[in-house]
Amino acid sequence: MSARPKISVGLVTRNRADSLALTLESLRGQSAQPFEVIVSDDSDPAKAPQTEAVAARFGCRYTPGPRRGLYANRNSIADLCLGSHLRTMDDDHLFPEGHFALCEAAVASDPGAFWSTGEKGFIDGKFYAMVDRALELQPGGVGALAHSYDNNWAVADGSTIFPIEIFKRGHRMVEMFGFGSNYLEFGVYLYRLGYTGRSVRGAFVEHYAGEETLHRLDTVTGAESRLFASICYNFYFRRNLYLGFKYMGSHVLLRRARWPMVWRVPALLRMARDRWGGLPARPTRVGAGLGEGGA
Repeated sequence: MSARPKISVGLVTRNRADSLALTLESLRGQSAQPFEVIVSDDSDPAKAPQTEAVAARFGCRYTPGPRRGLYANRNSIADLCLGSHLRTMDDDHLFPEGHFALCEAAVASDPGAFWSTGEKGFIDGKFYAMVDRALELQPGGVGALAHSYDNNWAVADGSTIFPIEIFKRGHRMVEMFGFGSNYLEFGVYLYRLGYTGRSVRGAFVEHYAGEETLHRLDTVTGAESRLFASICYNFYFRRNLYLGFKYMGSHVLLRRARWPMVWRVPALLRMARDRWGGLPARPTRVGAGLGEGGA
């Protein structure tokens, strides 16, 4: 067992001070506590003082966010962390007792891996679904349950623990899309770099979302993020030109607003090439947890 990790919580929020308070109250009720909690606030100027007051009440560091979308906020908060690891967190999560202790023990067992948890989802307060591990990117640009607990490329958007060295080395989530499959692409990107994804067994968050969450990926922005992720997967991560062109066609042609998508394809191809073109083909794996085999 390695030394106790110093896990920095990077909690991103926007215009939801009441929900943020519930999340922080749940976190502060855990028997194990993070090394630090940083709240990065993308709120409108009129609502930012409420958020800052909530952060202060629960002993958190507060910083204004960059206001360029969710993933720009996640990237910016990583630069402020003083711990050995960054735990992503959202302002609509609650935590069962023992959650953080499980995460801390898992990270201590393999500090070089990136760790994700499961999720119990609620929509407008009603139970929606539960998964025991995070999703990993598939050829179509969407996620499916991680194929292995101990050797995967799964990322839970608001519940993953990354070694801080990942960000210190300049690796970042794609910021072009304010939401979507960006986080899934980051998982395969890290896996190609040699980092191992692992699942914290028995740990999950309770995610309380609104009905609008189900429809966000149906927007043009959501479709573009999926197409970009699919291009990265099929042309670079697990090279398969047949699937690459198949899913490119389906993403473009099956969209109602398909002509704007057609014109975006060259730009998305360039983005994928610039991000993936120089990555190693067969990296040395970082993280010792290979108990169930891998891809």
